[in-house]
Amino acid sequence: MDAASANATYLLTLLCLSVVLLVVHILLQGNFATKDRGLDWNAGPRDGDNEPKSVMAGRSARASKNFQETYPAFIGLLLAMILTGDTSGWGLLGGTVWLVARIVYIPLYLGGIAYIRSLVWVVSLVGLLLMMIGLFL
Repeated sequence: MDAASANATYLLTLLCLSVVLLVVHILLQGNFATKDRGLDWNAGPRDGDNEPKSVMAGRSARASKNFQETYPAFIGLLLAMILTGDTSGWGLLGGTVWLVARIVYIPLYLGGIAYIRSLVWVVSLVGLLLMMIGLFL
């Protein structure tokens, strides 16, 4: 397998893993919301006040929203790297950094760990920056 094919395979793996992470966010948020409001609320139309009631439901909802803010940029950069056949290594590193930082972010946010969580968020942005750099090298 040549380097471009190997890189594309790695990038597609990152894409698939990012979808798994998205599903984890959805399941966490849904689980905590259902614990707060019950199965009838979850199965119903969810009319009325849908604000999280418990601390964990609120944290999981905010962590999910935070993930969704940078997820489109990650997908766009990843697809651009695949289309251009990025072989610089910077993009591969950046995508990996973003994904790992986003995974680490979840327990930090749910645990209420303030400053380290913010640092991990910055690291995820560095990952996106590395992906952009990879596109130009």
